[in-house]
Amino acid sequence: MYFADLHIHSKYSRATSKDCDLPHLRHWAMCKGLQLVGTGDCTHPAWRQCCAEQLTEAEPGLYRLRPEYRLNLPTPPGAAEPRFVLSGEISSIYKQGGKTRKVHNLLLLPSLHKAEELAGRLEAIGNLHSDGRPILGLSSRDLFAIALECCPETIFLPAHIWTPHFSMFGAFSGFSSIEECFLDLAPLIRAAETGLSSDPAMNRRVAQLDRLFLISNSDAHSPSKLGREANALNAPLSYPGLQAALTTGVGFLGTVEFFPEEGKYHLDGHRACGVCLTPEEAEALGNRCPVCGKPLTIGVEHRVCELATRTESAQPPTSRPYRSLVPLPEAVGASLGVAPTGKKAGALCQTLLSNLGSEFSVLLDAPYPDLARLGGPLLAEGVRRLREGRVLRQAGYDGVYGVISLFAPGEREAFLGQLSLLPSSAPQRAPKAPAPARQAKAQEPAAPAAPAVLSEEQQRAAHCPAPAVAVVAGPGAGKTKTLVERLLWLLTARGARPEEITAVTFTRAAAAELHARVEAALGKQTAAALTIGTFHAVCQAVLPPKPLVGRAEALALAEEAAAEVGERLPPQAALQAISRAKSNQKDSPLRAAYDRRLHGLGLRDLDDLLLDALAQPCAQDRRFTHLLADEFQDVNPLQRALTLHWAKEGGTLFVIGDPDQSIYGFRGASAACFAELQKARPGLVTLPLSANYRSTPQILSCALAAIAKNPGGARPLSAVRPSGPAVRAHLAESPQAEAAFVAEEIARMAGGLDMLSASAMERALAAPRAFSEIALLCRTRRQLEFFERALVSAGIPCAVSGRGSFLEDPACAAALAFFRFWQSPQSPALAGFALRPFLPTAQEAAQAAAAYAAGLPPKRRLGFAAVREALAPAAPF
Repeated sequence: MYFADLHIHSKYSRATSKDCDLPHLRHWAMCKGLQLVGTGDCTHPAWRQCCAEQLTEAEPGLYRLRPEYRLNLPTPPGAAEPRFVLSGEISSIYKQGGKTRKVHNLLLLPSLHKAEELAGRLEAIGNLHSDGRPILGLSSRDLFAIALECCPETIFLPAHIWTPHFSMFGAFSGFSSIEECFLDLAPLIRAAETGLSSDPAMNRRVAQLDRLFLISNSDAHSPSKLGREANALNAPLSYPGLQAALTTGVGFLGTVEFFPEEGKYHLDGHRACGVCLTPEEAEALGNRCPVCGKPLTIGVEHRVCELATRTESAQPPTSRPYRSLVPLPEAVGASLGVAPTGKKAGALCQTLLSNLGSEFSVLLDAPYPDLARLGGPLLAEGVRRLREGRVLRQAGYDGVYGVISLFAPGEREAFLGQLSLLPSSAPQRAPKAPAPARQAKAQEPAAPAAPAVLSEEQQRAAHCPAPAVAVVAGPGAGKTKTLVERLLWLLTARGARPEEITAVTFTRAAAAELHARVEAALGKQTAAALTIGTFHAVCQAVLPPKPLVGRAEALALAEEAAAEVGERLPPQAALQAISRAKSNQKDSPLRAAYDRRLHGLGLRDLDDLLLDALAQPCAQDRRFTHLLADEFQDVNPLQRALTLHWAKEGGTLFVIGDPDQSIYGFRGASAACFAELQKARPGLVTLPLSANYRSTPQILSCALAAIAKNPGGARPLSAVRPSGPAVRAHLAESPQAEAAFVAEEIARMAGGLDMLSASAMERALAAPRAFSEIALLCRTRRQLEFFERALVSAGIPCAVSGRGSFLEDPACAAALAFFRFWQSPQSPALAGFALRPFLPTAQEAAQAAAAYAAGLPPKRRLGFAAVREALAPAAPF
């Protein structure tokens, strides 16, 4: 009999340990008691090359690590040399049945040659180089068909079938039956992987699974996680023996399981709000979070209930027994009352492995007297409870792992006290586990931000009774928190009505965040009655409706206006000059020519929104009784004038910002905005926020040195966070050199990208970083191209955010305009064109659009923004 863990990942998969290489996998497999381990990532070219170099065939279809690659690390006595079987997980994201499906499937193959052949077929469909678990736009059924064509002996397994986001039965993107997922190939699916958040008993309530063998694997992303779930086999140690066990059940004895509550998707919940609910509680709430109202992440228990056809688990011929365990470090940590990852727990684990055999031997078979002798009576009692299933269970939800406890709080001390009096006595049963809390505390709190309770200076600013208040807030001082508190204080302490309050923000994202915070504190009804938005959004709300000009047509009008007045300016420069004139409320021939064209078409631009609102009386508008303005240092002269225009006599004005963060001077923003406001409102009370909750003292020290030369000199700022690493600066000779330096630095932080460099770097690094811990921030989109090229060249996986929208490309805008002209009944000349599933190339479409639009009157040439808004969802991209 031996144990097998068939679903793992290599170091080439995203968010995996750099130690997920074959030598470390072999070492940890021996420590865990595994004799058969999947290689993982068999479709990744670099990982297959590693397998080809470091593995040698042992039995038919199985491999072992060559002696020269084995690590000189201690292993349990009598540990068998583990075998490897070629395995890989593939993520399929595709459309089927009118719904986007996201399914992970696990493949086992009998040889490197077959893995190479399969990868060759899949390479024509998607990129296999960027991630060990590639993402393909290929249905599960078609993936299975291709695998069978390449290798009829392929063992094809739906992976972690209940995981909400990426699985066959996933609540968000899966199916309701095996047949729906695999269509005509469904009868060939003979086994499925249950996943960490379910166990066989849960699965056996679903009758459609009766014909399947239910297997369990770790899905390990680091070697130490191997064997947290595994399969017990009494089959020949060969690929044919494994295939027979998983497809016919011959030699398949059962599984080792997580307690399903420990899985991070067991119950329903919302991680951001710390909400954990049973399926019944979630259903009663309409499957929405009771805190924020957003949809809950539906957990595995809930999804099993939806597909279950019986309340009790059945025992079909495919059923096998199983045992639920926790990893040995967790059992040891519970017995010692220490963290399972600490040195004390690690030392005892090593003692147990050196004397009692592998981890499975310790947890499943070791005699209690030996456990007590080596680890103490509490360890023996903890393992006894574990084997009997007498544990306390706090269920996981929405990506938060659950907690399995062997002892209740205080029970460990009480048990030790009983042992001191009656050495032979021990509690017979652990206390009943408490029901899952409706609002569990998040297990991974965010980085320190502003304190939960307002600081003295934040409270003084938010609760200042003066009619006009300006808060000069340093960076990371909790500006948004103070603004929210001011708004809540007006509503609760000063008796203001929601419809009397307007809060103006600089961005739509800031407006959404402000609205969400008020809603969380006072409810949807109160938040909905407030006016919260950007200057442009608030202006649009107070003005009569009028169409806004789009970016493309504004450029066209600016170009025509520049030509009329004899200005040799590119369209973009002309439009910027017009906007500056409007923002500063100055006239110019260029602006006048532009406005004649714009207003002649019955349109207004974004600057007109502000000007029209400034010209409109607002004395009777109750919404400006209490006006709040965020990021006041970023407002331009027109927006500052609008702020004073809206601030009503007898009402209140509250502005907050940081003069040292005024970076939009090219748009008219000024760090002197607070001084100018003081002149306009002599009674203005100015208050500071000087505590920084965001940065370490090292970062703040550099920042203060940089801004010391600003007008007004350095302001007092103090860091609340503890000390951190020193700030480093690197001056590169070129963008390419800068990108190369960053790639090398990331490789160093990760401990090296190949065997040669890793051995040297790991000695120099106390704690190498995973790629998932590293973020690269760029000032411009153009810089992203250099960095991405350097990272790809270095073999560093990366996901790039911040690219421009495809629909913003001028050629695409022209193509969409062409599409609009084609379908317009006023364009009979284009009636003969046949619209194919995809438009011509962007260049061809742009040329065709330009040629056609050249003969149209100006009004017909406009409308690009309307095309983007109305036709983008239907456009064939």
